[in-house]
Order: sequence, then C-alpha cells, then structure tokens
Amino acid sequence: MLCTFGSVAQAQSPYGIGRPATSAEIAGWNIDIGRDGSNLPNGSGSVSRGREVFAQQCASCHGEKGEGGLGDRLAGGQGTIGTARPIRTVGSYWPYAPTLFDYIRRAMPQNAPQSLSDEDVYAVSAYVLNLNGLVGADATLDAKLLAAVKMPNRDRFVGDARPDVKK
Repeated sequence: MLCTFGSVAQAQSPYGIGRPATSAEIAGWNIDIGRDGSNLPNGSGSVSRGREVFAQQCASCHGEKGEGGLGDRLAGGQGTIGTARPIRTVGSYWPYAPTLFDYIRRAMPQNAPQSLSDEDVYAVSAYVLNLNGLVGADATLDAKLLAAVKMPNRDRFVGDARPDVKK
C-alpha cells in the first residue's frame, strides 16, 4: 500500500493538482504571429467582407468607421504621434500589420475572443487598414500581402537587443 501511494504522489504536481499539458493542447494555443508575418495562416479576406464582419462584430465598440466609442479608436491620427496630443490608432501608432491580425484573432471580439475564422480576421484586418488609407478599397489580403504592408510608424520602433529575444 505504501508503494502505491508513493507512485501516485510522484505523478502529481508539487501542489497535488493539475497535470502537464499535452503536445496537442500546447499546439492549440500556439497561435502567435511574428511581426514579419511568420505563422500567419492560410486564407485571405477582402476589405468588402471586412466591412460586413466589422459591422456585425466590431462596430458596437469601435464605431462604424473605427472612430471609437466604448472601444479604442482604430482609424485616423496619422501625423499626431510626435505632438502634445497623440492619437494612437492602428494607422498612426502600430508598427507592423501582421500584429493587427494577431491581436484581432487572439482577443476580438472582446465578448468572444478567438471566435472569428482566419478568413474573417484577414477581412477585418483589411478593412481596418483601409480605414487608415493603408490598403485600397478593392484589396484582398493574405499572409504575403499583409506582411508587405508598411505601417507609417514602423521606423519609430527599435528592436529589442537582448540576447534572449528572437529577432
């Protein structure tokens, strides 16, 4: 009986609860997107589809055209970052377009994060970038095209030179 108790105790965590995550569980949460677009999924989305999804899923917080409301303002503000009253939006502040996809996929809509399909996330990304004048109204974005979008504030950010940070 003592031997059985010892083997059970060894299988448990130090606190007697939980278990190690499986590889499949870890893979399910490994959805981060690099600033260079690494790990962007297959798929694509158009500005016109993004307008529809945004109206259904985003406008109640961010306004019909990204002007803000309960949620942050997403559009406008270009040229204000170096002023006394900067307006931080996707178009004026964010340095890399793929991180927009990453944030929307992980955290939006706030009441149902990770509920949008990859195609709808591409579409909403395209729409928000269009609101900021960064892609045309007829644009359709995929991994390659999203990674190629040059954000206006990109050169004002500096890399992290610590040796433990992937460049």
